[in-house]
Amino acid sequence: MKVGLLVCDQVRTEYRTEFGSYPEMFQALFPDYEFEIYRVHKGEFPDVMDCEVYMATGSSHSVYEDIEWIHQTKAFIRKLYEANRYFIGFCFGHQLLAEALGGKVEKADIGWCVGVHEFEVLHIKHWMRPAKTQVNFLMMCQDQVVQLPPNTIRLAGNNDCPNAIIQIGERILSIQGHPEFTRNYNQTLMEGRVKRMGVEKVTAGIASLTKPIDIDLFRAWVARFLEG
Repeated sequence: MKVGLLVCDQVRTEYRTEFGSYPEMFQALFPDYEFEIYRVHKGEFPDVMDCEVYMATGSSHSVYEDIEWIHQTKAFIRKLYEANRYFIGFCFGHQLLAEALGGKVEKADIGWCVGVHEFEVLHIKHWMRPAKTQVNFLMMCQDQVVQLPPNTIRLAGNNDCPNAIIQIGERILSIQGHPEFTRNYNQTLMEGRVKRMGVEKVTAGIASLTKPIDIDLFRAWVARFLEG
């Protein structure tokens, strides 16, 4: 399967040797897919019909920033939706989707969400097999979707992040978490952002990394989702 990866940022230089680039992280998460890389943060955009499936990465930017490539990426996502192409957003990509289709993103009242978070599954769709009622994913965000687009199904959430996984129609799926991250990368990011996040938040986030993470489950869910 050919997947167009909309890369919305780059991993900091000092982290790349150990943790790799965003494209490498996604290839590790989905080893069976063939990725075409489009660095949208540098103005590289495909034609909507170039790939069967598109995914969008995280970013250090906020989706409400007045930056041309962010506006262009939202417009591209609207074209994907109109063309009935598959799209899966991750963190920033999740937020891009929401704003592109009529939702709203803001800095969360709770502040940063980091480390492993547990989410309640609110709707179990036919492609969510094996089924679970609670799922764990790595988080690294301070912005969140606070208003959902029309016709959105909220699949999972918790008190700190109500709109953690959403679906729009049969071909649009997105997650606020970071299934593509490793525990070590998540911890490294926390340790590098103590001044921004606060010692208490980072300490709790690092302690949470001992919890299980549902990576294999998410990979299976995405495979079944893309089967239609």
